[in-house]
Amino acid sequence: MIESHHFKQELTEQERRDWLRLIRSENVGPVTFHRLLSKYGSASSALDALPELARMGGKISYRLYPERLVDLELERLIAAGANLVASCEKGYPDSLRFTVGAPPLISVAGNTHLLQNDSIAIVGARNASANGMGFARALAADIGKGGYGHNNLVIVSGMARGIDTAAHQGGLRTGTIAVLAGGVDVVYPRENQKLYSEIRDQGVVVAEMAVGTKPTARMFPVRNRIIAGLSRGVVVVEASPRSGSLITARAALEQGRDVFAVPGTPGDPRARGTNGLIRDGAILTESASDVLEALSETNFLEQTKEDLFYYNKLESDDVIDSNIDQARCAIKELLGNSSVAVDELVRNCQFSIPTVHAVLLELELAGRLERHPGNRVCLILKANETEKQSLS
Repeated sequence: MIESHHFKQELTEQERRDWLRLIRSENVGPVTFHRLLSKYGSASSALDALPELARMGGKISYRLYPERLVDLELERLIAAGANLVASCEKGYPDSLRFTVGAPPLISVAGNTHLLQNDSIAIVGARNASANGMGFARALAADIGKGGYGHNNLVIVSGMARGIDTAAHQGGLRTGTIAVLAGGVDVVYPRENQKLYSEIRDQGVVVAEMAVGTKPTARMFPVRNRIIAGLSRGVVVVEASPRSGSLITARAALEQGRDVFAVPGTPGDPRARGTNGLIRDGAILTESASDVLEALSETNFLEQTKEDLFYYNKLESDDVIDSNIDQARCAIKELLGNSSVAVDELVRNCQFSIPTVHAVLLELELAGRLERHPGNRVCLILKANETEKQSLS
């Protein structure tokens, strides 16, 4: 993960290229990126190590991200009027920096100073009711004004239809951050073109994916974790039980953020998700004061730093067991196509934490391992392995 000595160090042009090439390389996600950076000291050294690590995980041929595509992405970024900010640099928001699996690089466009302000996410249903959108718009405006010892708060959302759109509209005057599922220059939905332009003018747009990337379904849950990571808390206005807004709420809880929910009429399907959150302990929210008062009682950033420090400390030992081959066999035997907590893997094998992480890293780079929220992993099984597991 991110080490303390990497904080707020400006990258050279070559280092930025290496970071971009590493995070875009095959099977390298944010958690793996930071682990590689910590292990090898630089993105350049990590790139040199990738093919052999993937081979140890069972992948015969591993392809690094081509240099020509790095050139193309940087050219397109300039053309889009956006910048690339690394998680070690001062322009990167601290609230996101101190989360497990923070995006190593984000593309930003607009008033980037807003990323340093305290912020609150407001999310909800795409098929929102008129009342729900009106409430979200007013709530965003009121939260943005601050209170209870807070200065202006920036409103974060995902620029989707419905509640997200209303939240951004309400937050334009005091500042709003739109987190996009695709590239920083790709407006989705298209009907929000005017809103997108207003946010670039008065707020800031953030994206993890490469410039020009059109959003797909799998990108939205990834986007939602960034919405939560940027925010001190997440307010859900309307959400069905299967709403993506609940994914954002779960990400907020995993990251130690407060979750707020606006109660709704029991007969409305869009109230089932929010009412369920309240039943499970979310803070019932009827006005901005409910949010602002709760935030005044927590030292959010210090707790986030402590959580990340503890997480890093667990992985700080670089000593790998000498019988690493035996560890590979044992750990793969413990893994299946259902996700399991990494802590549980450690408890159920006789190998050190660094050894377990080393094996998981190899498997992930080989395309054999998938990471899930809550520090959980599962094996991506081949057809013959699936059959073998079903018979065992």
